[in-house]
Amino acid sequence: MAGAIEQKLSAQGIVLPEPTSPVANYVGFVRTGNLLVVSGQICFDTDGKLVAKGKLGANVSIEDGNAAARACAINLLAQLKAALGDLDKVVRVVRLGGFINSTPDFTDGPKVMNGASDLMVAAFGDKGRHARTTIGVASLPADAAVEVEGLFEVA
Repeated sequence: MAGAIEQKLSAQGIVLPEPTSPVANYVGFVRTGNLLVVSGQICFDTDGKLVAKGKLGANVSIEDGNAAARACAINLLAQLKAALGDLDKVVRVVRLGGFINSTPDFTDGPKVMNGASDLMVAAFGDKGRHARTTIGVASLPADAAVEVEGLFEVA
């Protein structure tokens, strides 16, 4: 039976996908003590297709970037579920780090990252409020528009 957090996600129409396997020499997550670090997740949807491909400030709108960041957050939750077995074991979302594939003059990265941040708050309430970094980058794997990594306190 799904826990309270998964039930809340399900009520919002969110189904967690199977987490993707790393494509290089790293692991999807590492736990040390009560901290869980989840490797960067790009914006794949449940069918394994990119939600947004290309650069913000060029061919990707802020709205599409926001949806891509939300997809990244869903993939973070899928990794959390794989690591913990139950999302109710998340004590706190500590930090999200966002990488925005963007043109050098694009300055709305924080608006894009709100897609990930808003989902964490929707899922975990006040425990989902977190510190955050948003960085514009020249490229991302598979020409994804957004990648998000996370740090979580867990029970």
